[in-house]
Amino acid sequence: MPDTGADGFGAGPRFFSGVSLLAITGSYGSGKTELAANLAMLLAETGRPTTLVDLDVVNPYFRSRDMREPFLARGIEVVAPPGQFSHADLPMLPPRVQGAIEDTGRHVILDAGGDPMGARVLARYSGLVQARGYRMVLVANSRRPDTLDAEAIAAMAASIERSSRLGIHEIVANAHLMEETTVEIINEGIRASREAARARGIVFHTACALEDTARRLDLSRAEAPVLLLKKTMLKPWEKGWRASRAHQER
Repeated sequence: MPDTGADGFGAGPRFFSGVSLLAITGSYGSGKTELAANLAMLLAETGRPTTLVDLDVVNPYFRSRDMREPFLARGIEVVAPPGQFSHADLPMLPPRVQGAIEDTGRHVILDAGGDPMGARVLARYSGLVQARGYRMVLVANSRRPDTLDAEAIAAMAASIERSSRLGIHEIVANAHLMEETTVEIINEGIRASREAARARGIVFHTACALEDTARRLDLSRAEAPVLLLKKTMLKPWEKGWRASRAHQER
């Protein structure tokens, strides 16, 4: 069941639930950066001043910082390593991260890696995050090796909480195999995430799926509300293909 919402913003505001800072974490391939990017765009479209902070120092392919220019055009501020460090895998984070977290006049989304290093980077700012008030969401893809089932998802949540010194409030299911995703795979992820959330004593409410997936599948068969996401994060070779196609269509 697609979660479009009466206001056209879908499940977006519910993720914030009374706060204006949202941390989104998850392992490589979870889709957490896609969710972060989509929520930032939806916030900006509704007139909310929005900052997206890229704290993912591990993922070499899908990074919020790669969307800096398109996001600026939408009025979204992107805080990420500058210039020559923008694609480095070392934890080089600018002083502006602290400023963004402390700026209560803007909605802030922290895109953080779910691996041990990513969680430790988030821990650098745990005091500021706690002082401001926050929610943290773990995005889980049950088709990835480190989150194959409810037990593994719950273990990852516990590990992230220990390393980041922050609590996870919600688990979001995003089970997929890209173009090979089926409703059965989505429901498998929903069941695993729901069980993991129950084991951790936290919330499960929503699954995610790409709009392209929704166009070919009957998501009314999904066992939880599904937030539809635009595909914004492209692999390096996909960027070249898209640019070439756009040039041919002119």
